[in-house]
Order: sequence, then C-alpha cells, then structure tokens
Amino acid sequence: MSTAHNEAKALRHPEKQKRPDRPSGRKPSWIRVKAPTSKGYQETRELARGLNLHTVCEEAACPNIGECWQKKHASFMIMGDTCTRACSFCNVKTGMPNALDPFEPQNLAMAVADMQLKHVVITSVDRDDLADGGATHFARVIEAIRHKAPETTIEILTPDFRDKPGAVEIVAKARPDVFNHNLETVPRLYTHIRPGARYYQSLRVLDRVKQIDPTIFTKSGLMVGLGEERKELSQVMDDLRVADVDFLTIGQYLQPTLKHEPVDRFVTPDEFDEYASMARGKGFLMVSATPLTRSSYHADRDFEQLREAREKKLAAADEAKAKAAAREAAAV
Repeated sequence: MSTAHNEAKALRHPEKQKRPDRPSGRKPSWIRVKAPTSKGYQETRELARGLNLHTVCEEAACPNIGECWQKKHASFMIMGDTCTRACSFCNVKTGMPNALDPFEPQNLAMAVADMQLKHVVITSVDRDDLADGGATHFARVIEAIRHKAPETTIEILTPDFRDKPGAVEIVAKARPDVFNHNLETVPRLYTHIRPGARYYQSLRVLDRVKQIDPTIFTKSGLMVGLGEERKELSQVMDDLRVADVDFLTIGQYLQPTLKHEPVDRFVTPDEFDEYASMARGKGFLMVSATPLTRSSYHADRDFEQLREAREKKLAAADEAKAKAAAREAAAV
C-alpha cells in the first residue's frame, strides 16, 4: 500500500492511527463485489460533485456503490463529510466539521429532481457541535425536496441527537416517509463499537417518532460479525418491536481499514436467512437480512413493499374487527 494512501487514511481517522493493525482475514466468496466502472456510476458521481454534495455510499465505503449508482440510486449525506464521533466500525472522516452549507437543502433537492428519484435516502454525519444536532437542517432538506420533487418519497437516517432536547420532534414534524435510526449492534458491544452513543437513547429516538406520528414508517439496522450472540440479537429485535419499529435490516460488518474494528466472523447466508425468519416471527412488517444488506440498499423497492405490507396488515385488522362485530351481533 502506498505512503500517500496511508497518509490519506490517517487524515480521515487521526484518532485511530496509534492502534495496532488488526486484519480481518480473507473475505468469503459470498461477500465479494466488483469495482464500480459503469457509465451510470460515473454520471451519478459527477452530479454529486457538481452540486457539492456528499454521499454515504462513498464516505462509508459501501460495497454496493457500483450496483446502486449504475441505477442512479444514491444515499446523500448532509451537513458535511466530517463526523464529531469516532465509532470503531465507521469509515466516515472524524474531526471538527465546517459550518453548515445554507445552500445544501436546495442543491440536494435539485439533485433529487434531476435524477428523477422515486425514493431518496438522506443521512448525515453526527453533529454534536450544533445546538440541535442538525435537526433543523434535516427539516429544511425535507421541506426543499417536498417543494422541488413533490412525488419523491423521503427516507432519512439520522444520528441519535443525544443531549439535544426537542431535536427528534423537529425532524419528525417535517414528516419524512421513513425515519431510520440504526442501533448498529447489541448493547454489550456499545462501549467499544459505538462509544459516543447509548443503546436506550437510540431506542427512544425510534419510540418517540411513533409517539409523534404513528403513520411515519420507522426503520433500524444491525451489523453482524462483531462478536454478538444469537440470543442478544433476539433481544434487540424484541426491543425494536416494543418501540413499534416497522422495518429491520441486518448486514455483515466489513472492516474499512486495518485500524478499525476487525471482523469477528463472516456470517453465512444460511444464518442470515435464519435471522430474517426470526425477525419476521417477531412481527416486523419488513426484514432485509443478507451479507450485503445496508440501510439504504434497494430502499426504493423496499419502501413500496413496506407500504403494501402495512396496507395488508390494516386490511386484515379491519376484517378481524368486522368478523368479531358480526359474531357479537349474532350472539345477541
């Protein structure tokens, strides 16, 4: 690996450079993907660059970037490219961010309109330096997209807004179609995987959204292969269902650099199928669990299926009520 490449990594993650290298081992065949080279990929990249936009696809080194960008699907990352936290799994650059770009909401809305997106995913870096954690900026982005591309459905993936009273309310009241906040892993692993976050605070974010507006779909994601146990995953699923979360994604953790948390093990496709079956049995409307699943992977298709699943559930509930009422009337 070149000296320049190593220096670039050090600039992205200065807090990790004194850690020893901890390689994860060779990836199994089911986790490998081809490097992006398509025309669609290049066009999506140029559009984001031209409007000074960041994508989590690039910043987090998503393995699905080639497939998604070829289809003009991109997950935009707002509020800059620098995060105020330093999670041991994440490839997003850490440090002190720049001031917010006041033109970002409009530029992003223009990109959504130009790409004619049916569904868009908006995420962000953590901005603990801001009084509201960036909640108002999220709301402005949602409002700008609603104005510029009113037919586009909007999915957001937010930070936990820890110690920012009222922040979740600001974002939820802007009424995104899907409000996603990832728990990422099981509570036992938080101290070294998500040291800046708190498990129950993340659960409260999802629960609070449903309290504010039960019609907003809620979603959360987990990584596996970090040392979690099956019974711990089952408990997290139960916790999410108590918070009435609709959609769960589960994917394989992949180590971004040798300084990041190593992969404990590569979970097999059969195990992912078992996790998916377990989650469906607990009542989630939608479950996506594969080695390459990420929060925004196939988000447009999944949103349509999520909406259909809710309609079927509501129809079944109405039918059950009607039958119960009929039985009561017959018994009188």
